[in-house]
Amino acid sequence: MFERHSLNDFLDQLASASPTPGGGSAAAVMGAMGAALVGMVANLTVGKPKYAAVQAEMHALPEHSQNLRQRLLTAIEADVSAFDQVMAAYRLPKDTPDRSLRIQKALKTATDVPLACARLCSEVIELCRTAARSGNVNVISDAGVGVLAAHAALKSCAINVTVNLNAIKDVPFVEERRKELVRLLENKDSEVDAIYRQVLEKL
Repeated sequence: MFERHSLNDFLDQLASASPTPGGGSAAAVMGAMGAALVGMVANLTVGKPKYAAVQAEMHALPEHSQNLRQRLLTAIEADVSAFDQVMAAYRLPKDTPDRSLRIQKALKTATDVPLACARLCSEVIELCRTAARSGNVNVISDAGVGVLAAHAALKSCAINVTVNLNAIKDVPFVEERRKELVRLLENKDSEVDAIYRQVLEKL
């Protein structure tokens, strides 16, 4: 979706009366923007004599961040598909024999998609840490914007995971996903704040 249309088209769809794309897709875009900014900081650091001491760690960032960016863009359509499956299941006639099972199955998919997105956003935050620590100071502000975008994306994913978990009856499934979500969010507020402050100190 996002790869085939302009940003303005995507925002028009986001603002429309259609439920998709929605917050999950927006979260994936925010995460992808964070990854793209990491790539920019790294690409403007690699090859600069002033940053010879950090070339080894910076060389790996562009490829890693591009991989994350592409996977996050793929998550946009995955989120739309998952939500559409949930809506289709709820629209089934009430007397459909397996309606409840189909709703639960769709809800599980709609949980796992943003959870996977949250994992990717967590990785982006880690890359931002490296970019903020070792990147070209002339573009260090972009590392700050990147980490804030990735953090907003992560917390947005958490909202979407939680709202679906609250409707799922499979207790082991819910407990396992909640546990992973807690792990992904653990200490992230303080970590992101530390990266943000590090960026501010270099401006």
